[in-house]
Amino acid sequence: MKLIIAIVQDEDTDALTDALIQAGYRFTKVSTTGSFLRTGNTGLLIGVEDEQVQPVMDVLKRTCRRRTQIAVPYSPALEPGLLYIPENFEVEVGGAVVFVLNVARFERL
Repeated sequence: MKLIIAIVQDEDTDALTDALIQAGYRFTKVSTTGSFLRTGNTGLLIGVEDEQVQPVMDVLKRTCRRRTQIAVPYSPALEPGLLYIPENFEVEVGGAVVFVLNVARFERL
């Protein structure tokens, strides 16, 4: 048995969870926040048998797409009298970060 941990951008969450439910997979959804852009993410914990890992990965690839967005950099507090306005920049977001772990024991209580 495997535990798939998928971290996806909130924008992709609805399509992903709908596709997983339609395919018959159960999961636990955990809200998270990314450290770089400070935007919402969702962590999904998906327990599957070994042979189901690739079909779940296929759902992830189909529903979690990469895209670019304009980011406003975080500006730390400055000393009085200093004015610094950082420039916006373009970053790639979306897709998924996926970890697949071995599970020694699983019980549904």
